[in-house]
Amino acid sequence: MSAFFCDCHTHTSHSPDGKDPALDMCRRAAELGLDVLTITDHCDCNYWLTAEEFERTAGQTIAVDREMYGSRDYSARSIDEVSGLKERFPFLMCGIELGQPLQNIGAAESITARRELDFIIGSHHQNAGRDDFYWIKYDKLDNGAINALLTDYFDEMLGMCGWGGFDVLGHLTYPLRYIVGDYGLSPDMERFDDVIREIFRTLVSGGKGIEINTSGLRQKYGRTLPDEKYLRLWRECGGEIVTIGSDAHCVKDLAAGTERGKELARECGFKYIAYYKERKPVFAAI
Repeated sequence: MSAFFCDCHTHTSHSPDGKDPALDMCRRAAELGLDVLTITDHCDCNYWLTAEEFERTAGQTIAVDREMYGSRDYSARSIDEVSGLKERFPFLMCGIELGQPLQNIGAAESITARRELDFIIGSHHQNAGRDDFYWIKYDKLDNGAINALLTDYFDEMLGMCGWGGFDVLGHLTYPLRYIVGDYGLSPDMERFDDVIREIFRTLVSGGKGIEINTSGLRQKYGRTLPDEKYLRLWRECGGEIVTIGSDAHCVKDLAAGTERGKELARECGFKYIAYYKERKPVFAAI
């Protein structure tokens, strides 16, 4: 394995579910000897609404953490602080995790126009008009309902990839963290192979990448997001850009599993991993 050591998906207390300040994350990255740390605090575009606007749009049944309505301010404060810390920590890159951009294009275009950004992860956590996959009670759903959720998930993701206002697609198989990991269910994922292949082809044509998100390795799911099957499919579809991120929301999880992520990339035939600087990929051999 190469000596290059990076973590390109991390969160601070500027994310509603983050625990530790950006400065603490940077200090820990220095202790660990990271070559690159990218802070990518949440910007879930569908929460750039007032509570009243959101409830008119999505209905009263959505289990929403009202703190998330501060997404606009969280994102701006993160960018301001992280960009200010870059002079002190030369290995630091400024990013965001852009969630559900098609559910509020105006918000997405506003935040992605920030010139301080080095990196944008495009993520999908929540189907339009539905709860975040984290909140859903899958034991109350039959196979048909779960398949319908996943169908909408990948269809919305394909639309997001067609829009393409980001650099790398985040945690392709995010719902499995909960459906499989927390509830022990086994949806038939083969039924989604065609749409996932189309997602990958769309990303390749747009010069985008995907991430190996290692959060699942420290959770009940026990696998990366996506796992080996989809990483091999990504390569088969012509995908070349792969980043690695722990999805850490606290100092203790920083860089967790990233060495395994690097090893998995190598096993799947990738010779390089990437990080982003000024919205352009920089490649490091593995």
